[in-house]
Amino acid sequence: MEPAIVLSISVGAMLVAITAYGIYTSFGPPSKELADPFDDHED
Repeated sequence: MEPAIVLSISVGAMLVAITAYGIYTSFGPPSKELADPFDDHED
């Protein structure tokens, strides 16, 4: 394969992995440990 195709696939795979990790962190089990800054400053 050409190097440009390998690079494109690698960058695309990393982008998908980072997006999936962000969604998992936001909505999965680790989200229980996240703090909501708006709840901390209610009047």
